[in-house]
Amino acid sequence: MTRPNNRAENALRPVDIIPHYTEMAPGSVLIECGRTRVICTASVEESVPPFLKGTGKGWLTAEYAMLPGSTDRRKQREYGKRDGRSVEIQRLIGRSLRACCDLTRMGERTIYLDCDVIQADGGTRTASITGSFVALCLAVDKLMREGKMMDSPVVRQLAAVSCGVVDESTLLDLEYVEDSRAQVDMNLVMTRDNATGEMEYVEIQGTGEGRTLHKSELGTLLALGEKGIGELMDRQLEALDEAANVIARKPRLVMASGNFGKLREMRLLLGDRFDVVSMKELGLDPDIDENGATFEENALIKATALNRLTGCACIADDSGLEVDALNGRPGVHSARYCGVHGDDEANNQLLLKELENVPDDRRTARYACAMALVRPGHEPIVARGECEGRILREYRGEGGFGYDPLFLSADFDKTFAEATMDEKNAVSHRARAIKNLLKLL
Repeated sequence: MTRPNNRAENALRPVDIIPHYTEMAPGSVLIECGRTRVICTASVEESVPPFLKGTGKGWLTAEYAMLPGSTDRRKQREYGKRDGRSVEIQRLIGRSLRACCDLTRMGERTIYLDCDVIQADGGTRTASITGSFVALCLAVDKLMREGKMMDSPVVRQLAAVSCGVVDESTLLDLEYVEDSRAQVDMNLVMTRDNATGEMEYVEIQGTGEGRTLHKSELGTLLALGEKGIGELMDRQLEALDEAANVIARKPRLVMASGNFGKLREMRLLLGDRFDVVSMKELGLDPDIDENGATFEENALIKATALNRLTGCACIADDSGLEVDALNGRPGVHSARYCGVHGDDEANNQLLLKELENVPDDRRTARYACAMALVRPGHEPIVARGECEGRILREYRGEGGFGYDPLFLSADFDKTFAEATMDEKNAVSHRARAIKNLLKLL
């Protein structure tokens, strides 16, 4: 069939997405699909609905309205009772956008997407979804640049398009003159994993208005829709420019330490899952009272405090030496066993004195590490790692720190002070704790 402007059956209308269309909202666009024009704005409120308070999760919702002059006959403004069509469309927009987000990364805030149709010529709901996604990304980019949001909740790209059967022809992106006489009308909402290119459906709305739909036609319409949505997504990325980097970022994981060695180890072991950063890199140095009775309690205290401060996933560890003959001491007091924090020589001398009369076969000990991961909207995960050994009567080796010159590893006939860094890391209680944490993940 011949379409307006001789457009091909599988072609989109001319599409223009103009970012930063308004100055007040954190994110805004004007999207034009042919003669359909929608202003989409993203606004942020630092609160959530009552059912989400205290969960660490955010919320995202949408509103949709057609302005009085958007059609050839004035559309009545909606006061009080909403038009049923508007309610149905705004629910579609909201659940579509939530499908492309991880709300646990938002913190306890709400993002409102307002879609105001200023001119309607078919496909207003799909244009609203496509434009709102861009407005959302712009708002998230602004919040992250201002340091108000630590992590991007946008985990995949989202767009929507209409298609249908008109005069027995399958068409993409219907304008009103086609939509008004369509035998079959369909709206498709899809996401795209930008790493793999894989696309999936969020929603398929299909109605046989003039006749039933054949299975072969359904396949054709789905293929048409996927093609069109892919092209719309390319337009979204062009409009977003550098702000597109908020899409599908690895979740940020803040480590409760400024130690570069620990940071390097954590990035090596967890870097494929998380964007691992240290407190120091974020300019944070909180004073956290580690008053737990166990390594597990202290690790959880630190991770929880940092999570509350940053609003994103946080990991912390606590470790030390447990000596069986001393009923697990020095334990959580390992670094300050002698009463002064970090005095390795005094700590070692006190340990030797307390074990002076303990036979060699009863000087068993272990380095233990507890690792706690706290993420918004998830139950905390705590894992433990240990490396067994025994305490010698005199120092051996020049490397390491803390109790390493006295700790003879059961994994190799060396003290940790004699072992190379690679040997030590291979049996590290911290590495074992992280591996156990990964199993729990």
